[in-house]
Amino acid sequence: MPITMSAASIPVFRHYLDVLSDLLETAQAHAEVRGIKPEALLNARLYPDMHPLLAQVQFACDFAKGAVARLAGLENPPFADTETDFTQLRDRIDRTLAFIDSVESGRIDGSEARDVSLKFGKLKLSAGGQDYLLGFAIPSFLFHVSIAYALLRHSGVEIGKLDFLGHVPGMVGFPAGSKG
Repeated sequence: MPITMSAASIPVFRHYLDVLSDLLETAQAHAEVRGIKPEALLNARLYPDMHPLLAQVQFACDFAKGAVARLAGLENPPFADTETDFTQLRDRIDRTLAFIDSVESGRIDGSEARDVSLKFGKLKLSAGGQDYLLGFAIPSFLFHVSIAYALLRHSGVEIGKLDFLGHVPGMVGFPAGSKG
């Protein structure tokens, strides 16, 4: 049985936004217990020309809601990038999830051939819905989630690969909280 566009997108975005929210909660607790200023984590970068943790979370949310909106043929709701703390970032994730949950799967299903066009500065991209989702939207979303994870791990937050993967629905015997 072929997988639908909604089944290929919504669960991925939902799952990893939940994971990202959990990682931020762990990071906030880490900062509180160790007396680290939250700004040190929120502004952490892997390299000077890369965006900080704050932006990585914003970008992850933007890719998830943008993909759902574009595939459903809806207006992408604008979110101002005004977050300055962990609570506000988790609120942004919640707003992103609320938008995703408001879109009926039937609006996304059948969008494999829908033309999707994007503009990032001078860069203009165009693809069919399936190529956009599988070749750009999901990889870009996961890039920003994984960079957020890497920033936290590099900053000493005690998280591991299984924290990044989270609970995988339908997979039995997957322990949580293992470093690696």
